[in-house]
Amino acid sequence: MSDDSSAAIRDTRKDWISEHRDMYLRSGGAQGHIMDITAVGGHGFTTHCMIRYTGRKSGKTFITTLIYGDIGGEVVIVASKGGADHHPAWYLNIRDSETVDFQVATQAFRATWREPEGEERDRVWAFMCQVFPAYAGYQQSTDRLIPLVMMKSIEPIDGFKASDATGERQY
Repeated sequence: MSDDSSAAIRDTRKDWISEHRDMYLRSGGAQGHIMDITAVGGHGFTTHCMIRYTGRKSGKTFITTLIYGDIGGEVVIVASKGGADHHPAWYLNIRDSETVDFQVATQAFRATWREPEGEERDRVWAFMCQVFPAYAGYQQSTDRLIPLVMMKSIEPIDGFKASDATGERQY
């Protein structure tokens, strides 16, 4: 998929993405964790987490809401960017840090993260394509290997607040 096509898809969903993030933050995670995303190729009960990270260029704090899966106690997120030809900014930003903060429903954690490789990556990818079937099409539409990020909590932290975000998310 060209970056232009991917951008057009993101633009049509931009309001929904922002509203979802804002609802998740306003409710302290009581709302927004599980969403019906059948309209965009997902399931009726699809789980979402939030990640909080620092911009590598701006130094600002960003919060992004993403679909996730859980494998063996590690929270898995996918850097698909809708099948765009380049990685999402959140992925590029967390690559520069050993830790990332994430929130699932009302519980937040600081975590280490890693990218699975080889056979493990294949298994995790297959699992995430069951969580959100559109990922398979996203991978087919780009030449880049879509990264998988596996986060393992190391300590609980306070839940995210809208005021934590000092930067505006770019889609």
